[in-house]
Amino acid sequence: MPNEEFNRASDPMPVSALLALAMTGFICIATETLPAGLLPQISSGMDISSALAGQTVTAYAIGSLIAAIPLSIATQGWRRRRVLLLTIVGFLVFNSITALSHNIMLTMTARFMAGMSAGLAWSLLAGYARRMVAPEQQGRAMAIAMVGTPVALSLGVPFGTWLGAAVGWRSAFGVMSLLTIVLILWVLAKVPDYPGQVRSARMPLYRVLTTPGVRPVLGVVVSWMLAHNILYTYVAPFVTPAGLADRVGLVLLTFGMTALVGIWVTGKLVDHFLRPTVLASLALFALVTVTLVLGARSVIVIYACTAIWGLTFGGAATLLQTALADAAGDSADTALSMNVVAWNGAIAAGGLAGGFMLEAWGVAAFPWAMLALLCVGFVVAWSARAHGFPVGSRTRGMAVIGH
Repeated sequence: MPNEEFNRASDPMPVSALLALAMTGFICIATETLPAGLLPQISSGMDISSALAGQTVTAYAIGSLIAAIPLSIATQGWRRRRVLLLTIVGFLVFNSITALSHNIMLTMTARFMAGMSAGLAWSLLAGYARRMVAPEQQGRAMAIAMVGTPVALSLGVPFGTWLGAAVGWRSAFGVMSLLTIVLILWVLAKVPDYPGQVRSARMPLYRVLTTPGVRPVLGVVVSWMLAHNILYTYVAPFVTPAGLADRVGLVLLTFGMTALVGIWVTGKLVDHFLRPTVLASLALFALVTVTLVLGARSVIVIYACTAIWGLTFGGAATLLQTALADAAGDSADTALSMNVVAWNGAIAAGGLAGGFMLEAWGVAAFPWAMLALLCVGFVVAWSARAHGFPVGSRTRGMAVIGH
């Protein structure tokens, strides 16, 4: 792609534009998790069971899974800001419908469609951030663009609970709609536009998947995120034996705060030390699981392990999406849509696997399963030394790549 598509490495980082992408990611996650903190109010307000109200989260996740790849492919030729605005307008429309709807089927449909918007957004954000800067700035740019994710993961449910108590659950979704209006204006004012990919340069899906390095990175995504989500989904029952049943919010806040530190650290390391940072993150997370086997009933151990867990997770999105986009080259957006499917699939699978283990063996089984998954991820990452997680600086000899 032409050099004028990004700033020179000596130019200032386009922080305002990147933070608009981060805000988009925050809205994606916050919209997904908002019902979790509002289930009693939604259940009462719509005269449905809490279990049915909880399926509003499931509908959103299914929408993301189904839509990410086809919508990414369908919009490859569109100008990038047009696609970004389409996803944000989707949140505006479908969160507004959720706020106003009194029909559960309409609500579920709106949640499903909001999930589709999220699936398209997640396939777009990382490539968009990379396109704004020179190759040697891409890791730091992605770290800024991804900062909304851990913020929403750690604060989304408490924020939703507080907002619902303060203004009601319908108004909480209305507030999300207002945030999207602000974001639309922000994008129009600060986010640069780029052309889509010309038809002759587009690669079929199967060729993207078989590009050297793509499958190993996706394999690490699945193993790492599955291990993470087994614990994250069932963190409340896991910390209960340590007497922290009424401190789950504080445990998650600890996770979120150190995840932010992890993003900052990753931004410093990703461009020159991507491979060792991935391996170190997996190894540290594995060490956490071993420690939890030995000391899961200790409050100090729980908080210390949660802090390290958050530190290793904070940079995961930046590291894995950078590696995947590097491997896929000009087909990065398509590869990143596969990442959306892998990531959300791991969320769903983590919930299912964790629930099965919880019923069959209790929370004591979690660390062992997580350790096995992390070992698989470590071996895959270690083996992908030529493609996927190559040795050396990622910017050494890198050609200018547009996404």
